[in-house]
Amino acid sequence: MTGPILVLGAHGQVGAELMELAARRNLEAIGLAHADCDITDREAVEAAVHAARPRLVVNAAAYTAVDHAETEEARAFAVNAEGAENAARAAARAECPVIHLSTDYVFDGTKTGAYVETDRIAPLGAYGRSKAEGEARVRAENPRHIVLRTAWVYGRFGGNFLKTMLRLARERDTLRVVADQRGCPTAAIDIAEAILAIDRVNASGGTRFGTYHFAGTGVTTWHGFASAIVAAQAEATGRRPVVEAITTADYPTPARRPANSELDSSRFAADFGLRAQEWRTRTEETVVALLEEARARA
Repeated sequence: MTGPILVLGAHGQVGAELMELAARRNLEAIGLAHADCDITDREAVEAAVHAARPRLVVNAAAYTAVDHAETEEARAFAVNAEGAENAARAAARAECPVIHLSTDYVFDGTKTGAYVETDRIAPLGAYGRSKAEGEARVRAENPRHIVLRTAWVYGRFGGNFLKTMLRLARERDTLRVVADQRGCPTAAIDIAEAILAIDRVNASGGTRFGTYHFAGTGVTTWHGFASAIVAAQAEATGRRPVVEAITTADYPTPARRPANSELDSSRFAADFGLRAQEWRTRTEETVVALLEEARARA
């Protein structure tokens, strides 16, 4: 099937990386931000997809304020469930597949090892429930779907944990970070690569559909992630704050987080021939890129 890739949520962490990567690869992509197309508006989504005549719709739009979702559950569901449904339905009517980004937060984190795609979902909070419902609606609306679950996303665009740690490393001499939650930090650029890998397989006629996990290679804790970020910036900035390990109980939040967010990405690697880069490598690359961008702006 010919036509562009249509990216909904093109100004978000993954959407922005995907648009840049597509441009570097000379791939035709149309990116729509919230101001261009509100995915909670069914008619607007239908019109956007109809106008683009895409070969693939990527739904990278999401409500990601995990703690605020506890008091804004209706808004979270409007974007993450109804919006996902709108994107999947519009893609189905355009006779093209949809890639929908989901999250480790659909799990409760009680499993000992890495989560696989067939493990039972049991979200702990409103955000996770909204994403789980979005997955279900995508599956119901478009049989040619890929629900792509990822975790601990960071990158050059948008707000994320890595950027927060860089800011705090400039401002504080001690950073207190949770050390009893583990997961796979995932660079947005790797998720963009995964989306284009799906598109390549699609174009070659070897399409796979269903639910897949795709997360950074390797496992750490938030404390381990923060320590790597601080180490990566130290030589350039001269700042070496202490990263103190604390427990989840020491840092209460409105929304409960899974203690284990590790995702097994082997099914994706087998079907699409790609694994994410090792998380420490990507973390260092991202820190260096952000520091270089900051120096260029100065």
